[in-house]
Amino acid sequence: MITTQYLDEVVQELGRTINQISDKEAEELVTKILESNKIFVAGAGRSGFMGKSFVMRMMHMGIDAYIVGETVTANLEPGDLLIIGSGSGETKTLVAIAEKAKNFGGTIAAITISPDSTIGKLADIVVKLPGAPKDQSTGDYQTIQPMGSLFEQTMLLFYDALILRFMEKKGLDSNKMYGKHANLE
Repeated sequence: MITTQYLDEVVQELGRTINQISDKEAEELVTKILESNKIFVAGAGRSGFMGKSFVMRMMHMGIDAYIVGETVTANLEPGDLLIIGSGSGETKTLVAIAEKAKNFGGTIAAITISPDSTIGKLADIVVKLPGAPKDQSTGDYQTIQPMGSLFEQTMLLFYDALILRFMEKKGLDSNKMYGKHANLE
């Protein structure tokens, strides 16, 4: 296959993920984000990069949002929400973060392939996304892509769709959000 054929297959795989995501779970997460005082997002590796892009867009909307582990991250308190993106739901550093947030009285949301994972069981809200685990010999989801790529891409698009839903609920458009875009660049 040539590169554009691979791209076409990747886009088709992403298209097939849409109907496997629960609208009920997504709406529960949207509602919780809008009700929470502060939002914290954590993820490791590429999942963490997807989370960073989500926090950036929430900031553009005026939502008080942070990436866990950054030097400017606020403290988590009761009434705050921690969103953890983890395909396996077993990443040890993320499990520890979830347990700590629970002890501080935070609400946990898991974005994962594995709702029955440690993080899934700690979570108050679980949104199951389709995808293959990094070790594809252990999963039943088929993809041409390496490791967790399909999950990570689906998570990015899911986060962007959540932003569109927030915009709808808050009566925002791109022009209003652009006013909160960094202007020192």
